[in-house]
Amino acid sequence: MTDSEKRPPRIDEVARIAGVSPITVSRALRQPEKVAEDKRRRIQAAIEQTGYAPNQDAIRLRSGGRPAAASAGAAPSTLVAAFVSNIANPQFSRAVRACAEVLEPAGYRLMTGETAYSYARETAMIQSLRDLKPAAVLFTGVIELEGNREALRSLGVPVMETWAYPQDPIDMLVGFSNFDGGRLVGEHFGERGYRRIAYVGRGGGRGVLRLQGFKEGLAKHGLRPAAELSVEGPAGLAEGRQAMATLLGQGEPLDAAFFGNDLLAIGALFEARRRGLAVPGDLAVAGFGDIELAEAVEPGLTTVRIDSDDIGRRAGRMLLTRLGGGTPERGIELVELSLVVRASG
Repeated sequence: MTDSEKRPPRIDEVARIAGVSPITVSRALRQPEKVAEDKRRRIQAAIEQTGYAPNQDAIRLRSGGRPAAASAGAAPSTLVAAFVSNIANPQFSRAVRACAEVLEPAGYRLMTGETAYSYARETAMIQSLRDLKPAAVLFTGVIELEGNREALRSLGVPVMETWAYPQDPIDMLVGFSNFDGGRLVGEHFGERGYRRIAYVGRGGGRGVLRLQGFKEGLAKHGLRPAAELSVEGPAGLAEGRQAMATLLGQGEPLDAAFFGNDLLAIGALFEARRRGLAVPGDLAVAGFGDIELAEAVEPGLTTVRIDSDDIGRRAGRMLLTRLGGGTPERGIELVELSLVVRASG
């Protein structure tokens, strides 16, 4: 049995045969009036050749844009599916809100779900998109599993990834270097003269990049982490308190600790205070993200600043351009990071 007999034809096969992009195929199916007639004819011929999508969308295309009787009243989707890594982290909610502020005036609406850093949840949500038929998809992260990347490409709609900076995004990207963010903290701790330093964060995904950058920053001062503690899933304040308790129970005292997100770091500050420790006198603490609470907490949290609003706005503008049939000036945008030094270290 050949591969083509094992699986149904994909939208990218239709696009290749028709000589257009998968997005154009999707637009021809959803909004044929926005696609030139010669392209519609080529797409329809490719659909008939491959047997792709023998549904009401294809019938609508064949009729030159006139809705079929069975789908009278149907309209193109205005739904944008936004999947956040951790719904409790204000960084992600701010980015989604900023994106919505760009898209909603144009008639689009965002629906939010949480992947919780789980490959299983991510896969299930991506599979659900085939029935949902959104106009576009946004992730506060990047998709690593090739099966999920292929499933998203096959939707034929704009896909936006954020919060990292890979060289091979699925479609569009607004991101930053997690490696550079970690390096900033490592260099800072080394310059402050701290010697026994810990890292607490995810052991996979962008957490690995932050740790690698942190190690490089420390290495410039002849240092390496004295302890590494993995905290998986959508970690928050409670996990930060527990992580601090674990670090303090490991024997020789530490000078400083870098936490992979601000919620973890602030939870650690609360635990240090509960135990009567002085920060940074007994132990310096740094985070990643610069959420609003990072400045308000006492002592103020040293952290890597991410402009979540800017990420959301940029992502929204790029998506809106694509949804309107245009091409963004840049398909990949880099957001600069900076270290905000406050009283915690």
